[in-house]
Amino acid sequence: MRERETLEFDVLFVGAGPAGLAGAYHLSQLVRSHNRALEGGPAAGAGRLGEISIAVIEKGREVNSHAFSGAILDLRALRELIPDFAGRGAPVETRVTGDHICYLTRTGKFSSPFIPPPLNNHGHSVISLGKLVGWLAAECEQNGINIFAETSGVELLFDGDRVMGVRCGDKGVDKQGNPKANHEPGVDLIAKVTILGEGPRGTLTKRLIGGYPLDRTCNPQVYSIGVKETWQLPDDRIQAGTVTHTLGYPLGRTIFGGGFLYMRSHRVLDAGLVVGPEHGDPTTDPHRLFNDWKRHPMIVGLLKGASLIGYGAKAIPEGGLFSQPKLVHDGVMIIGDSAGFLNSQRLKGIHLAMKSGMLAAEAAFEALLARDFSSVQLERYPEKYRESWAYRELYRVRNFHQGFQAGLLTGILHGGLQMITGGRGLWSRYPTKASHEYMKKLPDISRAAPEPSSAPSPLFPSPLPSSAKQFDNTLVLDKVTDVYHSGTGHEEDQPCHLHVLDINVCKDRCTREFGNPCQYFCPAAVYEIVDADRGRMPFINFSNCVHCKTCDIMDPYQIIDWVPPQGGDGPGYKNM
Repeated sequence: MRERETLEFDVLFVGAGPAGLAGAYHLSQLVRSHNRALEGGPAAGAGRLGEISIAVIEKGREVNSHAFSGAILDLRALRELIPDFAGRGAPVETRVTGDHICYLTRTGKFSSPFIPPPLNNHGHSVISLGKLVGWLAAECEQNGINIFAETSGVELLFDGDRVMGVRCGDKGVDKQGNPKANHEPGVDLIAKVTILGEGPRGTLTKRLIGGYPLDRTCNPQVYSIGVKETWQLPDDRIQAGTVTHTLGYPLGRTIFGGGFLYMRSHRVLDAGLVVGPEHGDPTTDPHRLFNDWKRHPMIVGLLKGASLIGYGAKAIPEGGLFSQPKLVHDGVMIIGDSAGFLNSQRLKGIHLAMKSGMLAAEAAFEALLARDFSSVQLERYPEKYRESWAYRELYRVRNFHQGFQAGLLTGILHGGLQMITGGRGLWSRYPTKASHEYMKKLPDISRAAPEPSSAPSPLFPSPLPSSAKQFDNTLVLDKVTDVYHSGTGHEEDQPCHLHVLDINVCKDRCTREFGNPCQYFCPAAVYEIVDADRGRMPFINFSNCVHCKTCDIMDPYQIIDWVPPQGGDGPGYKNM
C-alpha cells in the first residue's frame, strides 16, 4: 500500500467553477499589489506576504468538464475582476439583442407585450459557462495558481474543530473497495484557509453545514432542476443574442419553472426547462416534461433540421438570501452555488458566484496578513458581503421563490407585491421547506385520468417510457441517449458513488408511500426499479450519472448520499 502524500498551500479552493477561479485570481492580484506597494519603501520587506501558494482542485477530467449553466452573464463581477476582459479574449462576445417572454398553451402561445425589469437582459452576454471557466483557468495559471483537475475532494481534514484542508479521493479502487494494480492514494492538501465552491449540494459543504451546524438559523435550501440541450441550427433562423423565456405548458399553473432559449453565436442554441419542487408529485419527471416542451409547435419549428450537440442537468439553489447558511467556520469559507448565491428572479447566479469568490479572497488576504484563520477573523467575508452590491441584489429578492409555493399565478402576484415593497411582500420572511419535503405520498395526491390526447400531467402517475415509439431520436430523445450526448463516463470497476444508506426503505416503505420517485426525478436514468423477492428496489446505473445531485436533494427519506466518484469521472461538458 502506497503512503498518502501531503501537499501544503496557503489557500485552497475546492471547485474550479466561476466562484473558485474568480476568488483564486482575485487573491493572487491582491497579494501582488500588496507586495509591490511595499517595494522600495522605508520599510521595504516589512509586511510583505511574499509568494503565497494558491491551489484549486476540480473533480472533472478537465477544468471545465463539469461547468454547466444556461447561461446569460451579468458582466458586473467580471468587470471588477478583470477590467480589460474583452481585450484579453474573454468568451462573452454574444451580447443580448432581444428579450421575449411567451406563455405556452398546449398548441399555441401568447407573447408578453412587455419585459419585466428583472428579465431585461440588455447589456448582458449569452455565454458558454464551460468556455468562460476555461478562459478564467488560463488566466489563473498565468498568475502562478496551481490547478489540479481529476481531483475529487472527499473529506475535510480537521485540527480539532478547525478545517485544515481536504483529503482527495483515491484512484484505482475496485467495486469492493480493494486497491487495484494502478492504485493511487489521494493526496492530503493542507491549507491555512480552505474555500468551498463545489457547486450545488457540495459533498464537503453538506457535511460541514450539517456537522456544526451552519444552517441553524436559516431557511432550508430549495432546489429546482434544470435540464438543457445544446443544438446546432442549420441556418440563421434566430438572431444571435436572442433570449426567450416561456411559462405555462407543460408545467401549467402548479409548477414553478419554465423554458428558455438562448441563442449564441455560430448558430448554437441552448434549449432547456427548469422545474421547481413545489408540485409535490413523486412521479414528476423533469426530463419527460422537457421532451413535452420540445414537442410544442413553437419549439418544434425552431429546432427543425437542427443537430443535438450536448446535454446536461443541474440542481439550481433557489432559496435566496434567507436560505444561505453561515458562510464561515474556523479555517473555511463557503462560496458560489454551495452557499446559494443565485438570484431566482433574474435567473442568474454566475456574477454572484464570482463576487462571492472575490469577497472570500479579500477575507483570506486579510487573514494571511493577520496570520489568523479563525472564524472570528474570517467573519470579514460575510461583513464584506453585507456591504456589497451582491447582498443588496439578493436582499431585494429575498422572498421571491417562496412566493410560488402555492402555484404560478399566486407566485406572480407575490412577486409583483415584493417588487413594490422592496422584496418584503406580505411577510418580512416567507416560510419555506426543503425540496424533498414538498413531495406528497401517493394516497394524498388527487388523481383523475387525463384525456388520451393530453400531455402527461404532473398530478397523476407518468410511468417511465417503455416504448421506443415515444422517441424519434431526432427531437425527442430518451434519457440514455441524452446522457450519451453529455460525454459522461465513469470507470465501471469502482465503488458506486451513490450511497443508499438503508436499502430496506427503498424496497418496502418507499414503494408503498411514494412509488420510488428516484426513477422519475433523475434526469439520467441512473435509478432503475427492479422486482426483488421482498419488494421493489433500485438498480443503480451509476455510470450514467451527470452529477446534478437531484437524488441527494429530492429523495423523500434523505437516505441517498451523493459522494464524488474517482477524480476525472462524470460528464464531459465543454461548450455547455
